[in-house]
Amino acid sequence: MAGFKGMGGGGMGGNMSQMLKQAQKMQEDMAKVQEELLTKTVDASSGGGMVQVVVSGKMELVELKIKPEAVDPEDVEMLEDLIKAALNEGLRKAQEMASQEMGKLTGGLKIPGLF
Repeated sequence: MAGFKGMGGGGMGGNMSQMLKQAQKMQEDMAKVQEELLTKTVDASSGGGMVQVVVSGKMELVELKIKPEAVDPEDVEMLEDLIKAALNEGLRKAQEMASQEMGKLTGGLKIPGLF
């Protein structure tokens, strides 16, 4: 039994404590990045700039601009498609931005359910 006492009781505890501190720091850093993402935005457009959107890091539409020449009462479907295309591109860019910011913290490690 005396052999077990000196076989890592102190060393293992130190490593575990250090790992917990690192995990806590990473969690704090991730919360900070998530907070910062709320203020960051991305721009996207469709139809050669006929429809422009600004999407936040929170994945919300912040701004929508439609050029008057994109509005054709005879072809509402085209305008709907332009809006969908611009918004989807904006959401894709916002997701990519969030993934890149989180990737800086995790070193590219993919964490399920986190962006």
